[in-house]
Amino acid sequence: MKPSGLRTVLAGVCGGVAMNLAMLLTFRALGFGWNANGILLDPALQSGKLIAVWTDIEPLPLVVNKPAPIIAGIVLFGVVHAFVYRWISPSWPEGIAARGMRMAFLVFILVFLFWEFFTPFNQFGEPLPLIGLELLFWAIIALADGFAIASVIEIKEQGTQ
Repeated sequence: MKPSGLRTVLAGVCGGVAMNLAMLLTFRALGFGWNANGILLDPALQSGKLIAVWTDIEPLPLVVNKPAPIIAGIVLFGVVHAFVYRWISPSWPEGIAARGMRMAFLVFILVFLFWEFFTPFNQFGEPLPLIGLELLFWAIIALADGFAIASVIEIKEQGTQ
């Protein structure tokens, strides 16, 4: 049975919150650091252009100075992901793990891999080892999104078979 629109929106909000939390624990805590002292901003390892974008060139990215619209936007992307999930998941094997992994894979390949190729690699000249680290972070974020959405949509409503 197709999940309701309300349940799909709830799944998407959970996916968006999961992505935000995963981003906080990966990119913010480990990558950029709480005080801009993380590995992704280490001048011995990172492209000067990328460091300048995140720390010097005004206006700084919104996620640095005014993160609320970015946080909200990521939640909205989670809702979009949930509607994509609702549309495509019936063709996948049943189960939270099987469907959550597939959704995570789609998000990773279609969004995050493209992002890393087009922006950090293409525009900022980021070194490949750091792109690899970021891809690991994005994989964690995609898994958080995929599993949050699958969990909410796939858990049977109480009293149904």
